[in-house]
Amino acid sequence: MESRTYQLLEFSKVLNLFAKYCVSEPGAERVRAIRPFAEHKDLLSELELLRQWLAWRGENRFRVGNFLSLDGLFLFLERPSGVLDLDALWALYDVLGTAKEAQEQMQDADEERFPRLLELSSFVWPQKTWAALKRCLGRDGNIRDEASPELFSVRQEIRSIHNRCYKKVRTYLEDEGLSHFLQDDYVTISSDRYVVPLKSNAKGRIRGIIHDYSQTGETCYCEPLFLVELNNQLQDLKQEEREAERQVLAFLTGLVRQEFTGLDDMYEFLLTCDVLTAKADFAAEYDARPVEIENNAPMNLMQVRHPLLMSTGDAVPIDLALREGQRALVVSGGNAGGKTVCLKTLGLAALMALCGLPVSAAEGSSVPAWSKIVVILGDEQSIESSLSTFTAQINHISKAFSAIDERTLVIMDEFGAGTDPSQGAALAQAVVDSILDRDAWLGVATHFPALKAYALSKQGVRAASVLFDPNSKKPLYQLAYDQVGASQALDVAREHGLPEEILDRAQQYLLLDGSDTSKTLERLNALAVERSEELTALNKERRKLQEKRSRFSERFEREKKALIDGLQKQSQQILRDWQASKMSHKEARKKLAQMRQELAESSSAKTAAQPAKKSDVLEWADITPGMELVYAGWGKTGKVQELDERKKLVKIDMGGVAVWVKLKELSLAQAKAKSQSMHSGASSSAKVDRPASLSLDLRGKRADAAIAELMKYIDGAVLSGYTRVEVIHGRGTGALRREVHEFLRTFPPVQSYSLAPEDMGGDGMTIVELN
Repeated sequence: MESRTYQLLEFSKVLNLFAKYCVSEPGAERVRAIRPFAEHKDLLSELELLRQWLAWRGENRFRVGNFLSLDGLFLFLERPSGVLDLDALWALYDVLGTAKEAQEQMQDADEERFPRLLELSSFVWPQKTWAALKRCLGRDGNIRDEASPELFSVRQEIRSIHNRCYKKVRTYLEDEGLSHFLQDDYVTISSDRYVVPLKSNAKGRIRGIIHDYSQTGETCYCEPLFLVELNNQLQDLKQEEREAERQVLAFLTGLVRQEFTGLDDMYEFLLTCDVLTAKADFAAEYDARPVEIENNAPMNLMQVRHPLLMSTGDAVPIDLALREGQRALVVSGGNAGGKTVCLKTLGLAALMALCGLPVSAAEGSSVPAWSKIVVILGDEQSIESSLSTFTAQINHISKAFSAIDERTLVIMDEFGAGTDPSQGAALAQAVVDSILDRDAWLGVATHFPALKAYALSKQGVRAASVLFDPNSKKPLYQLAYDQVGASQALDVAREHGLPEEILDRAQQYLLLDGSDTSKTLERLNALAVERSEELTALNKERRKLQEKRSRFSERFEREKKALIDGLQKQSQQILRDWQASKMSHKEARKKLAQMRQELAESSSAKTAAQPAKKSDVLEWADITPGMELVYAGWGKTGKVQELDERKKLVKIDMGGVAVWVKLKELSLAQAKAKSQSMHSGASSSAKVDRPASLSLDLRGKRADAAIAELMKYIDGAVLSGYTRVEVIHGRGTGALRREVHEFLRTFPPVQSYSLAPEDMGGDGMTIVELN
């Protein structure tokens, strides 16, 4: 892929957004070097790894620890005689510790759900190097005494000399009465030899060698003659210590060379974890996810956003989609309406997807398996190269044309501009035709009327227009499909301060030319805006219904599981009692039969409480005040008093109690009579304890008993049509309040809950809003 594609789509800026989430500098460098995969199978493997990482990371919040770069260390090891120094080995030890922790956590992942993560962490661990570094390096970053017998022995002797020097000095000073001449009461080291810090005016009091003075000159460091021999021995031991340490370093370096492949795999594992962590953090902050990429996948980027605009808070989600059989998208409309941003978003989202990066688009988005992207974007004129905008565009398309095939996405912004409009439009259409002949994919932005008409009529091409607010003429940065838009040059010029007299003359010339279609296109734009708003509202309503259905499904599954578990426990208890001879075989069969009978009766009651058949379903237009209707929630007949057209609610009076209910919960009175005659004596609805009050007092009850009573109470409140109830749990230690809130948080009928105002009980009462 050409480097100018990355430049024009500002890909390096996007990679910098990812890199800031890396925990290490080598990881950030790896991110900045990301490019599209050469093989499609490698891309699919990377996307599957990312999906598994996102799922696993969402469950355990794993984050790889910071680690240093080992690139210089690995480069040094290419020298056959080179010995790693202590700093390099300590850095390697630190990186190995980070990798060990990450590998152990990842190998606990579920094998069926996260096979790629287990594969990632299944490298051969450099056990010899790890064990040797643990044994030889101390927490302070130095070589431990136990690293070798020679080192242990020589350091023991060095410590012995230190003690002997200290004792000799103290004995000498005490015997000679010279302690008060010391600047400090200790023995120190200067020039790697033990010395005594004397006051400068007393340096003649002790026979010895002056090695140095303090910066103030008030202290001199004197080596007494009686320490010279011990210091000479110390120098010999120091040399032996350095040789012993060098041998340890050489031994460790040899192990590192032996296990170089395992260490390289370990380092690659850490880098991959860091890159995946950056992708996951980006996905969380930018609402991004992997998109589907297959050869036969459609171009369907739903609610896609430009990440650079998201980082500034200016991104507006748009749909970039082609239908089956379509390969080109032609975007038209007014200046500054977002056409170029649409194309950049398309190109950048495609490029990110081909690199295995998460894209800020809705779930279910997909792109074809493109292998390259050709971009002709913006004003590409060059004075140095004697190229006009038009010439530069021709130059770029000429160079890229031979390589365009069915796996190419071509982005062209205002192609053909900068020359005669009629010839430029004809050339643009010809280029689009030729690219489509090669089965490539296109995204085109244009102001040419001919190309707009071409987009509406050409098979395989889809037209779209950027939308403007019909009143303010401000861009909405949204697309309306299967229509074209006016350029609105005069409106843009007016907004940017062009004098009205110039605009008036331009309008007159436009009318004389007979090509003013702005009124028609403005009407189309207004209609498209209305349709877009309606679709947005419908999508919101659909999501709400899906969420509600999901809540009821979860509740159904939970109750079903509880019922089955209860039946199993009862059956197992009966079986255990029979096996333990606590009841006879006849009694056991009787109890099991009784359980079956209770289950059948419960099923029959629920069947009776099912909604009416389609023939009994009421339509809103059929309801009039005074009608007698059956409210299924109570199983009672009442008269209609009022109707709420907007909310589609009916106020029904049942024996002096009036409630507002939903239309779907009502049925005709004759439907109830029919149901009663069919079930002769059977209850028409399941028996439910309905609350007699809008508040429930749980004070003084144990948590498990309180929650069971609360569940039963809310079920009854929902069936009774209540939308708001009060739960009194008292203040106390707050334990019961916490249990109640935890239950309300997950119970499907509960829409929301909050503590009552202080004048109603404060944190001793919770107000519950029901669905």
